[in-house]
Amino acid sequence: MLSRKQRIFLLKALSLFSIVRGYNILIIILAQYLAAIYILAPDRPLRQVVLDGNLFVIVLCSAMVIAGGYIINNFYDSEKDLINKPRKTMLDRLVSQRVKIYSYFILNFLAVLLGAYVSFRAALFFAAYIFGIWLYSHRLKKIAFVGNFVSATLAIAPFFAVFVYYKNFETVIFVHALFLFLLILSRELIKDMENLAGDLAQDYRTIAVRYGTVASKRYISLLVLLTFIPSFLLIRYFDVGYMYLYFIACSLLLLLFLVLLWGANSKKHYVWLHNILKFIIVSGVFGILLIDVDLVLNRIL
Repeated sequence: MLSRKQRIFLLKALSLFSIVRGYNILIIILAQYLAAIYILAPDRPLRQVVLDGNLFVIVLCSAMVIAGGYIINNFYDSEKDLINKPRKTMLDRLVSQRVKIYSYFILNFLAVLLGAYVSFRAALFFAAYIFGIWLYSHRLKKIAFVGNFVSATLAIAPFFAVFVYYKNFETVIFVHALFLFLLILSRELIKDMENLAGDLAQDYRTIAVRYGTVASKRYISLLVLLTFIPSFLLIRYFDVGYMYLYFIACSLLLLLFLVLLWGANSKKHYVWLHNILKFIIVSGVFGILLIDVDLVLNRIL
């Protein structure tokens, strides 16, 4: 049996894990490594990529900055989340605002310090990334269009850090990035519709608040239809191995998504749509393995 202090400690640890979205960070770490192995450095031995100390530091710094970003976002959105996510907010409030701020500064300080171990440019990148997240959380997220665009850009920034590290500027990487960016941007607009009540109460000027849900659905539909362009290009003009099956499956699922989108009229519906897009994004991480199913086995030595 755990003592009362141990139970409280575990609850606070769970609360902090919830605040920093630990499950999201784990997926991002996996995505960065798989992108490095299969897309950014496909000609390097597997061991050289996995055991690369600089890559490990870049991924670790990205994880710390993202965790800090979730913390500061939670700090600024505490009142809004009490309306939109009351159950999660009650769990998150087990960690005091003071602890959140201390954790935020410690994580960001360590990220910049460790980034300097790789290079001055890496430290500068993470410092700019931290500032961008803070500016978004503090002000930009309340502005229609701008907040959504900046949020999607910040979401793919960790992959940009790895991309620059390997200095791989092949076109296929930009097409992959465009596909991911459009999906994330669509997801951001769905989240605005899902969180409409809290945004209205806290005077957030999102697209859903300013122009209504019908306008939001039009923008989301346009973004989803645009994802078919990079999907087609990746299947038709680039060697993505068996990952073409992923893009075909995504296209079919996105068509279903559009049908459900125009029939959605409640927060429950928008949560389902949000989860569909999240599933597509997360499955895309594991879909990278389909680029060459024998690649890992062939590059172990």
